[in-house]
Amino acid sequence: MVTVTTQVEIDAPIQLVFDLARDIDVHTRTVWPHTKEKAVRGVTSGRIGHGQTVTFEAKHLGVRQRLTSLITEYREPYLFVDEMQKGAFKTLKHTHEFEEINGKTVMTDTLCFEAPFGIIGRWVEKIILKEYMRKFLEHRNNELKKVAEAGEA
Repeated sequence: MVTVTTQVEIDAPIQLVFDLARDIDVHTRTVWPHTKEKAVRGVTSGRIGHGQTVTFEAKHLGVRQRLTSLITEYREPYLFVDEMQKGAFKTLKHTHEFEEINGKTVMTDTLCFEAPFGIIGRWVEKIILKEYMRKFLEHRNNELKKVAEAGEA
């Protein structure tokens, strides 16, 4: 299993950042454009909440795939966790944490995942997926920061 943690400081109120981070429309606008990510099932627009699912379709590493996630933990405006229910990984858990410090919001993402295919999957995790997922999260978080600091919704 691989764990990737990223953190970004955002000059915006915690509630705004929390709401933007769980907004499906904002998500699809802030990920890499070349993935052509879109929500195709479950909550496909607006804010997702506890007990709800979303299925995203996107092209990653040249392969079109679908991933369905369920919001398994939810403590507004401090935390939400989504866990893969169906998709390319053996397991995937994404914890989103928010902390307000001196009028700014620190957003921390912790992504834990395991690739399928045993020893080959573990090799792919360490050689390719860990860095790919870190860059994906950093890009998405920096784009979300721009949206939040511009006061967009």
